[in-house]
Amino acid sequence: MSLRRSVVMAAVAFATAACTAANGTDPGTDTDATFAAEMASSWHWAGDPQRIEIGIFASDADGIHVVAGGTVEIAFAFLGSDGGGEPTPGPTSSARFVPVPGTQPVAEGPTIASGARGVYEADDVTFDRPGFWEATLTAAIDGTARSLTARFPVSARSPIPAPGDRALRTENLTLDSKGVPDAAIDSLAAGGGEIPDPELHRWTIADAIRRHRPALVLFGTPAYCESRLCGPELQAFQQLAARYADRAVYIHVEIWKDKDRNVVNRAAADWLLRDNDLTDPWLFLIDSDGVIVDRWGSIFDEDQVAAELEQLPSA
Repeated sequence: MSLRRSVVMAAVAFATAACTAANGTDPGTDTDATFAAEMASSWHWAGDPQRIEIGIFASDADGIHVVAGGTVEIAFAFLGSDGGGEPTPGPTSSARFVPVPGTQPVAEGPTIASGARGVYEADDVTFDRPGFWEATLTAAIDGTARSLTARFPVSARSPIPAPGDRALRTENLTLDSKGVPDAAIDSLAAGGGEIPDPELHRWTIADAIRRHRPALVLFGTPAYCESRLCGPELQAFQQLAARYADRAVYIHVEIWKDKDRNVVNRAAADWLLRDNDLTDPWLFLIDSDGVIVDRWGSIFDEDQVAAELEQLPSA
């Protein structure tokens, strides 16, 4: 079983991948930097609006940097069922920069920003058929026009639970679970530490559905997260739980039951493990009827999630 790396970790490999067919550069421009686009979102599907997240990276003599701030334009094209067809134009969208929770937003952009982390997010993008698609991003990065591409698969149906689906009635591990180490409930308790956020480990998803309570559920492994996103997102999740305690129950589902033995918790596997592959982190909003209202992958905008929580009735 493998946990697929998120876009932030994929940047480490960018220097050797920037000139492949899936990434673009501008021939003939006078610059010391090479640019590439990498998909940050995953498990795309046809027929329904969804968020698309793409990271832009610049590689120069000083290393790899995130392009941040402002907006970029994205044009999607269908490449056929095997990715070898002539591009057929699809939807277009503007994508805004979304920083990793807890990091400072970039005032202007798009620009090469030292220390910035985040992705460009396009909302409500609908693919009309499954197969392979290509995203072409156009932007003026530090004043120079650039065009970058990234390819990705689109399934006929979402492989993992999606908005509009009924949430799985999962009996995730909680503080009341018997016979499991604390680290299986929250990886931050590995090494004999205490579970740092017990308020996020009191409910099961199944119990929230049975009691008709809305739930915001974060799947992530803060101690072992390769993308380095689970920790910041957990902190943002804790802040949302404190601010909107009367709107929902808040559940953190740890990914690993036993990291050393490569054993995934059943709850995480049921929701996210597909074809021996699992991505994290993921955030799901479930309404009082047990229906998934929204989901966020890789990076979520705390203000966007807060706006949806504010629409829920107070308990």
